Amino acid sequence: MREFDFAEPRSVEEASQLLAAHGDDARIIAGGSALMLAMRQRMLAPTCLISVAKLPRLHGIDFDPRQGLRIGAMNRHIDVARSELVKKHAPVLARMASQVANPQVRNQGTIGGNLCYADPSTDPPGCLMALDASVVLGSTRGERELSMEEFLVDYYTTAMEPDEVLLEIRVPVQAPGTQGAYTRFLRTAAEHRPLVSVALVVQMEGQICRQARLAVGASTPIPTRLRRAEDWLRGRAVNAELAAQVADIVAEDIQPVSDLRGSSEFRREMVRTVTRRTLAQLFGIDINEGVAA
Repeated sequence: MREFDFAEPRSVEEASQLLAAHGDDARIIAGGSALMLAMRQRMLAPTCLISVAKLPRLHGIDFDPRQGLRIGAMNRHIDVARSELVKKHAPVLARMASQVANPQVRNQGTIGGNLCYADPSTDPPGCLMALDASVVLGSTRGERELSMEEFLVDYYTTAMEPDEVLLEIRVPVQAPGTQGAYTRFLRTAAEHRPLVSVALVVQMEGQICRQARLAVGASTPIPTRLRRAEDWLRGRAVNAELAAQVADIVAEDIQPVSDLRGSSEFRREMVRTVTRRTLAQLFGIDINEGVAA
């Protein structure tokens, strides 16, 4: 690891100025769990690290009845998992955060850092996408808000400008009757990065799905909303047959990656299976009932 300067700006504007001044030689450090690993492996060699730990704007978790949850980018995964506000207003997000990676990462890594790193095999992006969340970015030019779909561009690539800082995540107020489920598939028990993840947030009345937001992650270059599957669910009673139909639509509509961890066809089949399991969990159904062997 090469030597580097370490800066601790006291405002978002100062952090933005430092980023603009140093260009590609600068990196923001939050929890550092991913950045320091990349530096040790010599994948990155910044000459300036800009710590955002002392920026008040990036801390705290609060709730507004009109605007919903605000989660500062510096909150660790464990903070999100343990937050009573998150448990009350977006319980699926708290459950997801409690499963991220391993205890070391959950206690050190931040949700903002995770999103900026844009690793396709991490958990938060897909879950936040299903919750219709957005991110707020700040710079010397002011602030702008992007949906998760606008923010995530490609493998390890976001829509952030070089001088921008991720300030917070916003999760809108969920409609009455909203429930969510997040399911991940690990290839082996020793792994902590999912091969497949499915996030499903629905507004339901008994077995009837009134609205749905479904996102698949880990098996695709970026988390993907499955709108045709969402439309298929809307207004219908969810049973084993419908769950199988939705799972087929999801498997058909994704563009899975193929790598050393799994071929595209294996991932497609696992996405199909995990989607059915997620629907079964959320609607309390037996996915094998009435389905031909």
